[in-house]
Amino acid sequence: MKTALNLYQYVAPAVLAPVSFLLWQREYAGDLKLTAAAWLVPMLWAYIVPGIGTNVLKMWEFDTRLRLGRFRPHHGFVFGSATAMIAWVVHAGPAQDVYDVVREGLVLASLLGFVNLLYDIEALKAGILIVYNEPWARGESAEAIAMDYAPWFFGGFGAVYGAGLAAMERLHADGALSLSVFLGAFTLVLSLAIVLPTAGYVLQSRHRYGHWGTRPIAKRCRNV
Repeated sequence: MKTALNLYQYVAPAVLAPVSFLLWQREYAGDLKLTAAAWLVPMLWAYIVPGIGTNVLKMWEFDTRLRLGRFRPHHGFVFGSATAMIAWVVHAGPAQDVYDVVREGLVLASLLGFVNLLYDIEALKAGILIVYNEPWARGESAEAIAMDYAPWFFGGFGAVYGAGLAAMERLHADGALSLSVFLGAFTLVLSLAIVLPTAGYVLQSRHRYGHWGTRPIAKRCRNV
């Protein structure tokens, strides 16, 4: 599995990044504002959030050949290209109403939360990813380590990403997605995708463990 994941992190983005961009461009009939939202939001998020988590907070670490500190420099393309492709596959068409905005958020929250949970479990088992959280400190399984953060970060990101993209589709359909409106909406969606999942994670960590979960936890005996 480690060999497969090592190959995937280079081969998949090289294929999925350009293909997902072209598919979204076709989906939106060449509109570059909507295409940029669908393609760039997950890539930027995957540089900002894990970048802070690895090299600033030192909660996560990648054990790969190419690294900048604890962070792999191509991570945004690894996560972002796959996420953009998954979102394209389940995209049912431009949002028509508020129901579609909510539905798109729920679909991507569920799907991205599940897929990335499975990916991180395998990455943890293979030693490509190390997460210094409370379950890790207690010597618990890769599944327990991933379940502590993955639903919040990946599911939360999916909810904001899906709903935000659908809301921009509605603005575009109404003729209200000017460049200035797009830039504001893009910034808002990316900001909410960073802040809301992180807030959910730190609050649950505080409730469960008595700390905010933003500093590496020292290794200790299981269930102590």
